[in-house]
Amino acid sequence: MSFTADRLLLFGATGDLAQRMLLPSLFALDADGLLAPDLKIVGTARSSMSDGEYRNFARAALEKYLPADRRGRMAEFLNRLAYQTLDATTLEGYDALAAKVGTPARGLAIFLSTAPSLFGPTIKGLQSAGLTGDNVRMCLEKPLGTDLASSREINDAVAGAFPESRIFRIDHYLGKETVQNLLALRFANIMFEPLWNAAHIEHVQITVAETVGLEGRVAFYDDAGAIRDMVQNHMLQLLALVAMEPPAHFDATAVRDEKVKVLRALRPVSANETVTGQYRAGAITGQAVPGYDEELGKDSDTETFVAIKGHVDNWRWKGVPFYLRTGKRLPKRVTEIVIQFRCVPHSIFAGKGATMQPNRLVIGIQPEENITLSLMAKVPGLDREGIRLRQVPLNIAMPDVFSGAVRRIAYERLLLDLVEGDQTLFVRRDEVEAQWEWVDAIRAGWEAEGLTPKTYTAGSWGPSAAIALAERDGVTWHE
Repeated sequence: MSFTADRLLLFGATGDLAQRMLLPSLFALDADGLLAPDLKIVGTARSSMSDGEYRNFARAALEKYLPADRRGRMAEFLNRLAYQTLDATTLEGYDALAAKVGTPARGLAIFLSTAPSLFGPTIKGLQSAGLTGDNVRMCLEKPLGTDLASSREINDAVAGAFPESRIFRIDHYLGKETVQNLLALRFANIMFEPLWNAAHIEHVQITVAETVGLEGRVAFYDDAGAIRDMVQNHMLQLLALVAMEPPAHFDATAVRDEKVKVLRALRPVSANETVTGQYRAGAITGQAVPGYDEELGKDSDTETFVAIKGHVDNWRWKGVPFYLRTGKRLPKRVTEIVIQFRCVPHSIFAGKGATMQPNRLVIGIQPEENITLSLMAKVPGLDREGIRLRQVPLNIAMPDVFSGAVRRIAYERLLLDLVEGDQTLFVRRDEVEAQWEWVDAIRAGWEAEGLTPKTYTAGSWGPSAAIALAERDGVTWHE
């Protein structure tokens, strides 16, 4: 939809996500002059607060999560905020919420950040109060179910009130600068596209490593595990962006059409092409940390680590393995994509003291945003053996290249796109369902084989079987 909303309604407005991400993101957009002057932001949750009390709540969150040098124009932003108490499970209260929102002159954007069990009742409540009309768009925060069936149930409930053109499903990784830069790297530079295929790429690695444990997400994480928490959404979106064909245009339909083709081309994965793990007590950066069961307070078979060898069975990628791994309590926090090119077909330097290494492109997404291309170069000096070669990196550190640029929260991009109606960086229903189909089949394979997670020590790179998963193909994980 092309309208720019002049009302933004935040469900879950007192929650952790609102405090850490949503309010700081909206404040930053306002400080940079990217929000329309008349945009009104209404928060709603169970907590009983007046407008003034919610503004004080928001001020405390901003002071906690924003650096001191980015807190200018606080009063102007807080004046945008209003609040309405609501029990989302009953229809009572939605009329009062509608009155607080007011009649939007240009449109209403709703951000739904609640437990998935509340999606259905919330949609019914919004319908009863007339808050689902043609000038309203709905944004859904993950998780969107726990499997394909529950995901369809949620999407059916939302589709009963909103057409797909007005549904915005969040995957916050798509708001990260370097993830968007992946598209620029591929499709704004002629040098990569001719090489971006099975003839020239040996394998691809995608790693999402965390040093933290449960961190207050006990109930959710023990139900989800690593594959549903990370692989089903973030990692498969990264894989789709790496593997997609060039879209005809940079718009929501063209980009998402190409991603869906990749997700539907994913080969079913057998159990022996996966490794699951669960961390036991160890040390992170020199500090002792408990094991998962100790942290959880009970025994559990939930995986905190998963490694998968996948394939995209299409013309471009046939035969190229995609190695995915993610886990908690790993040695460092890092999200990166590694494109390993093939070796040159014939070395003219053979026998002259030169050791050839294949080129490698590493795209760092977090904590540092950078792009590194490893090339072979001659070592300076004279040598009786002739030319000596060594692999050297070409580094593009985004903070250095774009000095003075403010590092943005991923939600800033996504909230701005929500208000303005651009769906390009949001996930379409057929994408979500293709992701769940692939992940559900993997989990069904684990259950059929009776597989349980292997243990690994906190502070290590996961079970040794994950190393073997790659090394039996002659591949070493990039660390």
